Amino acid sequence: MRHMKNSVKLGRTAEARKALLSSLAVSFIEEQRITTTLQKAKMTRVLAERLVTTAKRALASGKPEALMVAKRKALSVLRKRTTMNKLFEAIAPQFKDRQGGYTRIVKLGQRGGDGAEMVVLEWVNLAHVDKSRKAKKEEASADSKGEGKRKDV
Repeated sequence: MRHMKNSVKLGRTAEARKALLSSLAVSFIEEQRITTTLQKAKMTRVLAERLVTTAKRALASGKPEALMVAKRKALSVLRKRTTMNKLFEAIAPQFKDRQGGYTRIVKLGQRGGDGAEMVVLEWVNLAHVDKSRKAKKEEASADSKGEGKRKDV
């Protein structure tokens, strides 16, 4: 019987599941918004919120030892020093006054191929720059100024 066995296995072994969640957490911290399935987003949200809480507590303590321990713990999950630094320097300080609930899940509908529920996982109240919109905006402003177009003489 499966009493008290509540974890979602995502059709993977424990090692593959751990690697998947680590990869999703890294992408989430770097990109600040990811599109994935509902179950993966729920599991990634738990991991990301724990990392933010750990970083917040270490930063609030002011003790270098606590900060070092928290960074090592985050690095064991994230496996990328640049991502860990972004978590401690950019993301956690923005949530210093928030008591939890750092992420939101927005449902998008079902995926065409297999009907899986697709969602967007994003940070709550975090300044986000959409790179594709920014690139299009810069391109449009360059075209309107006449830059970027070459006139043959």
